[in-house]
Amino acid sequence: MSNLIDRRAPENTTPFVTGLADAVLREIAELLDTLIETGETGIIDLHSLPMTDADRDMLKEGLGEGEVRVDLDVAGPSRIEETGTAGVWWVRHEGADGRIAAELIEVTRIPEILLSHPDDIREGRTRLREHLDEAGETGTEELAE
Repeated sequence: MSNLIDRRAPENTTPFVTGLADAVLREIAELLDTLIETGETGIIDLHSLPMTDADRDMLKEGLGEGEVRVDLDVAGPSRIEETGTAGVWWVRHEGADGRIAAELIEVTRIPEILLSHPDDIREGRTRLREHLDEAGETGTEELAE
């Protein structure tokens, strides 16, 4: 006889729900109030919460699905998804090994990871000007303004 215990739920049972989805939705509503009133953003770390798959499904259903989805590959794959609730973004970062490194709800106009860094903008401007100079284009003075 085996000493292993089968911890799988029986096939005919209802998925286990902790009630955390409702609590997270209420917190998101408060964070939206703050965003509207003060412009202050907020983050909820889902990875640190003991949510079940059923809780996550309920949270996704409550927030709805938005129109924007961004996939990044910076130190591992990341997916940023707009939810159906404006100002609420579902952000998931994976490590190089494919494990979830972070799963966040960001209440913001746009997630920080999507903003261009000022140094990158300056570098892009320099490359564009060099390209225009090489191509013999005029109008580089207008770009400087």
